[in-house]
Amino acid sequence: MGVMSRIASLFGATPAIRPAPGADFMRGGQTDIASNQVSPFFISWQPALRSSRDDVRMAWKDAAARTIDALQNSGWIAGAVDQAVVSTIGSGLTLAAKPDALALKWDAKQASAWAKMVERRFALWAGSPRACDAQARVSLGHMTATAFRHWIATGEIVATLPQIRREPGAPALKALLLESWRVTQESNQMDRLIQGVRLDAYGAPLGYRIQQDAMIDGQTQIIDVRARARTGRPAVVHVFDGMPGQVRGISALTPALKVVRQFDQLADATLTAALLQSIFAATLESDAPTEQALRGFQDEVEQGIAPAGDGMALLEAQKAFYDGARIDLGRFGKIATLFPGDKLKFNRSEHPNSTYPDFSRILLREIARCLGLTFEQATGDYFGASYATINQATAEIWQVVLYRRQIIGARMLQPIYEAWLDEEIAAGTVPYPGGYRAFLAQRGFAVMANWRGGKRPSGDPWKDAKAVAAMKEAGLMTDEQAFAERGEDWEEQYEQLARERDERRRLGLPEMTAGARESDAAEMAAHDKAMNGA
Repeated sequence: MGVMSRIASLFGATPAIRPAPGADFMRGGQTDIASNQVSPFFISWQPALRSSRDDVRMAWKDAAARTIDALQNSGWIAGAVDQAVVSTIGSGLTLAAKPDALALKWDAKQASAWAKMVERRFALWAGSPRACDAQARVSLGHMTATAFRHWIATGEIVATLPQIRREPGAPALKALLLESWRVTQESNQMDRLIQGVRLDAYGAPLGYRIQQDAMIDGQTQIIDVRARARTGRPAVVHVFDGMPGQVRGISALTPALKVVRQFDQLADATLTAALLQSIFAATLESDAPTEQALRGFQDEVEQGIAPAGDGMALLEAQKAFYDGARIDLGRFGKIATLFPGDKLKFNRSEHPNSTYPDFSRILLREIARCLGLTFEQATGDYFGASYATINQATAEIWQVVLYRRQIIGARMLQPIYEAWLDEEIAAGTVPYPGGYRAFLAQRGFAVMANWRGGKRPSGDPWKDAKAVAAMKEAGLMTDEQAFAERGEDWEEQYEQLARERDERRRLGLPEMTAGARESDAAEMAAHDKAMNGA
């Protein structure tokens, strides 16, 4: 028995047993604080582990308000959000209907013809503000961009799908975008109501508790709206991204809100310091009291008082000297001479200092990352960037763009398309084999669709074209994939190319030849050489 153990046993105490060091996670960060084994880096970092829905519920209101304030008052954030909207949504996503021909027992030609007819009718409806927008203001593409901007601010997209008949024979379905805070934060476990969303036993949404706009009906009231109609037609659109268990979303900028504030404070503090140094650009070094020394820079008119002294000979002599020296930095910028022992020092601004650009870029990079942008896209600052680094950064961030395009943008449009198609087939304006009853039974197979967006930005389009040509030649890419990367439909492009070919033949214009292609290849090679040399 050791000495400490024997002493402890005399007093009836049990000696503390210190655990042997091991390969534990966080290197002692999980050890009990009372044992004095907690790492100093973890001792004040003890977050509670709870459901994501509780975290969102506690932070949602403040996060949304702060993000919206940043969007409205920060040029950096507003511009970066505009870029994120353009990169992800652009002028809107285009429907590519993809009914499952095998499950529906259609042949490929029948499925293609039906899909083209549906796409044309949907494009006409979506392009008309009076046809698709409950407020008759914007097209569906514009509405999608607005909704994505609102998702960045609040983490959610909320819309209802009311029936508003404006023209006889036209679809009555309309989309009405709502501010996401119109869905109440009310929770009631008895009714399985969580943050304004009523759920079934598995967590699927059954309905929403929505605060109506007082400007529409003249008063504010709370109504319950079913998530789907009895036929299964979508009635409410609610889109968010998050963790398991979440019922509501939260702004994508929430992790960077502290950084947003830090950047604003850094910019304000730097500007304030620079202005102060610009205003007080000269310093008088004197043993005399400040008031007496500075009074020498003013004449009697500026002082507005008769000279006065306190009887001290030195101060009187100094003051009398400056009264006659006519030193004037404000009007004339001239200094004749100074009283013996005094020094006038001119200062230069030290702001922004040498660390400001690097530190500000670090803050802006974190903000850009949350918005799904590269630093260059968010700021327009390409200093020090090369084609190689820009292309690499764009390729990496492009996966985030595609993810948000499908998870946010497409998930907003898909239920709108499903509700529109349901109404069109029920009205008989879109034919469906077997009629409306067959559609209800086969809805999941009939409404399948892709949503195409804009192409990936490139710093060197020629090199990208060469890469696509090489992939196609190797059999690693189809024409559909190649056109999809450009945000285009391969069938539409085929039809257009065929029309152009026939028109060229009719007009006697030369067609593309192998020699021309070889010439283009040589031109591309010269381009690559020039780019690499640059």
